[in-house]
Amino acid sequence: MLKKFECENFKGFKNPVVLDLTASKYNFNENIVKNGLVNKALIYGINGSGKSNFGIGLFDIVLHLTDKQRMDPRYLNNYICLETTQKTARFKYTFMFGQSEVIYEYEKTTPDSLAYEKLYVGGKRLIEYHYPSPFVRRRENNFIDSSIKGDLNINLIDGRLSVIKFIYRNTVRQENSPIVKLVEFAEGMLWYRGLSEGNAYAGFTNGVNSLDEVIYQSGKKDEFQAFLKENGIDFKLNFVLANNLHVLVVEYPGRRFVPFNSIASTGTNSLELFFHWKTFFPNIKFLFIDEFDAFLHYESAKKLIMSLNEADNFQSILTTHNTFLMNNRDSRPDCCYILSKGTIKNLVHMTDKEIREAHNLEKMYLSGAFNA
Repeated sequence: MLKKFECENFKGFKNPVVLDLTASKYNFNENIVKNGLVNKALIYGINGSGKSNFGIGLFDIVLHLTDKQRMDPRYLNNYICLETTQKTARFKYTFMFGQSEVIYEYEKTTPDSLAYEKLYVGGKRLIEYHYPSPFVRRRENNFIDSSIKGDLNINLIDGRLSVIKFIYRNTVRQENSPIVKLVEFAEGMLWYRGLSEGNAYAGFTNGVNSLDEVIYQSGKKDEFQAFLKENGIDFKLNFVLANNLHVLVVEYPGRRFVPFNSIASTGTNSLELFFHWKTFFPNIKFLFIDEFDAFLHYESAKKLIMSLNEADNFQSILTTHNTFLMNNRDSRPDCCYILSKGTIKNLVHMTDKEIREAHNLEKMYLSGAFNA
């Protein structure tokens, strides 16, 4: 599980911004924390506070450790913070794999060019590798623990290939290896967003079929129909074959078939997008949904939150403006975060007051209680 993430000199974050997922000791809604870490988090922040950029930074690890779907290039513009003269962006991840704390840190000059990588397990240095770079003078004290590299002769000529990915691809994979756990976690990460300009996703897979095709192949048409009905949309669904593709249609009296996407509202399309990715929940390790409920009624958003809370096999972080979700019925003070002025803290650390289960978090937030 991810315990902490930090980045700096990345996009709008000149100074270090740190997300700490360490849970507090509350005895309610214990299903949304796991092994002392927040398992289901919400991030709030005003427009322009950096919520989307923070999520993009969190998923930077996918670019060089995996061959999964890349982040859309438009989201990687101005990769290095424009307010700094530094030439690299720094990222630091702290994971808990079982009882082992794994710290992975690196810097990049571009989305595809590493300056260095460091890996520590239980405080012990296992890898420190510096790459030749026009901006970073190469250091000759590269170190790779013999237990990690085996018999490999490693001499990478530039930062386009991660030394960790190289080792992962060229050594026998041992289940308890920190490199295996790190890369497999990165391969199980999924970021997605669904906005008016179109859907986008990064990580987890490649070349996903259309939303309709995934629902058809999963055999979950009836489940999707019931899912829509739970959210107040009573459609009779079917599939038709067009140009060798299965198209989801709404069936009307007289066997009239209308393509689902031709009559679905933006909110209904958002529900289909969520349901599409829900079919992959059993194999996801970390989920980030940007602008989670931009087009959803608050009751639908609540239902999706409840669905996510039931899936304890992966961590999830959602960005939202919906303060209705900031409550102690479905969440907790230590699971609700506010991103403001380059810092991100949960509600527990945003006030000097003790927050209890009976408190109305939304009311406290709207009254300005969390300004510390």
